[in-house]
Amino acid sequence: MPVQSMTGFARHESTQAGAEFVWELRSVNGKGLDLRLRLPQGFEAIEGDLKRAAATWLSRGNIQANLQIRRDETAPAFTINDAMLGQLLALSSRLVADGHAGPPSAHGILAIKGIVEVAESRLDPEEREAQLAAARTTFVAAVESLVAARQAEGAALADILSERLAEIERLANVAEADPSRSIEACRERLRAQVAELMGADERLDEQRLHQEAAMIAARADIREEIDRLQTHVAAARALLSNGGPIGRRLDFLSQELNRESNTVCSKSNATSLTAIGLELKVAVDQFREQVQNIE
Repeated sequence: MPVQSMTGFARHESTQAGAEFVWELRSVNGKGLDLRLRLPQGFEAIEGDLKRAAATWLSRGNIQANLQIRRDETAPAFTINDAMLGQLLALSSRLVADGHAGPPSAHGILAIKGIVEVAESRLDPEEREAQLAAARTTFVAAVESLVAARQAEGAALADILSERLAEIERLANVAEADPSRSIEACRERLRAQVAELMGADERLDEQRLHQEAAMIAARADIREEIDRLQTHVAAARALLSNGGPIGRRLDFLSQELNRESNTVCSKSNATSLTAIGLELKVAVDQFREQVQNIE
């Protein structure tokens, strides 16, 4: 199953059941699956069906789904509220007779709310059920389009993540091979520090110097961190290869990569290794930032 991004857009139009159904779906990052629907009046009854349908295709993301229905209808019929019109004309006649008002105009009377009413078109039960069914099927088609858009972006993200993993692996190997990690290098640094403190003419105890250098090298050993970095990189590559909803597991691995890169920096006993550790942290941060977009 391909890797999916959580961001995407889809628009689906279809004519069914005597109407045109237009769905627009927008998806952004989210901790879980949150589907928010905007449906025409009378279609609220299918919200549960639509949410269940979305859950079969998607596992994460904040999704806004908007449905517009364009019906092929004849011109609306108008009705006159005769009772209200009669009362209004009678009252108007009295006011005109008493000199309190001038004769009313037809335009003014018709503009009064409630005099003219638009007769709403009514669907019979079979037509209503057909349109509800059409809304369901067109929604599924819209979700399929959204999934395709998210998979296309997910493929691009997978390439970026693979590049970041390759960089993390390269830096881990560079850190492992850094000359500053050797006992000889530690001994030379310690010798220089002791000589500076005691004076260049003072005689150094070579055996004690070697022991201290060995202890420093042991405390600064990053072999375990390098092994764990390589293990996490391999696990992340396996997830990207398998695909599917892997965002949470990749996020966990990114946290572990960050922990190991921090330890490499804290154990550093030379500026060269510190520089490598900082580059490693940057690569891990870039990896983790992109992971946030993965379903």
